[in-house]
Amino acid sequence: MSKVDTPKGKLVRKFGENIFGNPKYDTLLNKKPYTPGQHGPNRRKRLSNYGIQLQEKQKIKAMYGVLEKQFRNYFHKAEKMKGETGTNLLQLLECRMDNVVYRLGFASTRSQARQLVSHAHFLLNDRKCNYPSASLKPGDVIKVRDKSKKLDVVMDSIKKVKGDISFPWLELDKAKMTGSFIAVPEREEMQLTVNEQLVVELYSK
Repeated sequence: MSKVDTPKGKLVRKFGENIFGNPKYDTLLNKKPYTPGQHGPNRRKRLSNYGIQLQEKQKIKAMYGVLEKQFRNYFHKAEKMKGETGTNLLQLLECRMDNVVYRLGFASTRSQARQLVSHAHFLLNDRKCNYPSASLKPGDVIKVRDKSKKLDVVMDSIKKVKGDISFPWLELDKAKMTGSFIAVPEREEMQLTVNEQLVVELYSK
């Protein structure tokens, strides 16, 4: 399975934001609140409009762990859908199996969720699914496989979920380790600090 090779710590410092959600990167940003490299502590490079657009695309790619060709395919699909292209793009990414596993709290990060899905620790509608990029539809149900319910990474992650999850388009049954995909999320329900319009502008050139 292809993956992004750049160390996550460098990406977090490059974007100046903990895009992966792991608390250790908050610590890193507090310790080194500047871009990586020899001149990082002394200056933060000013970007052109193109540079800002490109960086936003790179940020979204890194967040969801997708490579360039895959991201471009998502964008072209989003263009053909009704509605705003930028919102469509984010909805396609949010509907990925690995992202939903992460959002439900079965994994602490998207990369961890991607690995767990790849190792077939989940069922999708009672069938084994080991495709992180599988696209979910309203009504789909994700279950932790019986043999995987005692995995430390799953147990540790689900224990961090206090009360109901904060995503109205998902439902979680912690006791049964089951999650339901209720609806495709609206833009304001995604809780994302990205500017997808910059990506639309980039691809419009």
